[in-house]
Amino acid sequence: MTRILVVEDNADLAYGLQNNLEIEGYEVELAVDGPQGLARAREVRPDLMLLDLMLPGTDGFRVLKTLRDEGFAFPVLILTARGEESDKVRGLKLGADDYVTKPFGVLELLARVEAVLRRARPGNGNGNGVPGEVLRFGDVEVCTATRAVLRERREVSLTPKEYDLLLALLKRRGAVVSRVELMTEVWGYSAAVLSRTVDTHIAELRRKLEPAGPEPTHILTVRKVGYRLDQGAT
Repeated sequence: MTRILVVEDNADLAYGLQNNLEIEGYEVELAVDGPQGLARAREVRPDLMLLDLMLPGTDGFRVLKTLRDEGFAFPVLILTARGEESDKVRGLKLGADDYVTKPFGVLELLARVEAVLRRARPGNGNGNGVPGEVLRFGDVEVCTATRAVLRERREVSLTPKEYDLLLALLKRRGAVVSRVELMTEVWGYSAAVLSRTVDTHIAELRRKLEPAGPEPTHILTVRKVGYRLDQGAT
């Protein structure tokens, strides 16, 4: 059974989430603050974490950063009451897979949960590459068998969504791909209002994989359309 850890200090909301998720067939664990959420995540290793950002003890940002720094790669869906883009962007940069702004509808949340879990299931990658194939651009190598990414032969740590996004660009072999297509392929749904999610992950890929300079060399923006990856550039 798929296990979901809900880290939320609002008791009414937490139990509401638990009831609705259990009705859908998920096994649900609850934690009421940051330290407890961190401890439960380490112990139960959930298939998905629903993480409130404004938590007592240790806020959700620190919980997320700690888990990613410790190598936990399970997907995280952040819950934020503020609705401020800066919170969402910060959460995504720290390794969150998606976000929902409070107040949210149950059906919206369940759809996001299903989409994130679908993308995280083994064998549900983007269908990119042959097992064991090594894809290259510039000084970057991507091993599809192990999901390892090397730059100048040194391993680069990518979040699961950053890796999936990189493969989605690579498999186009230089062709342009729109933000909506990337949202659908990498996150499992399409929503133009969330295109900032794609932009944020692209910015992180550039920071980690592009040579230093004022303009990107490989991961290129196609104005008013989307992005493309230039594998032949040097």
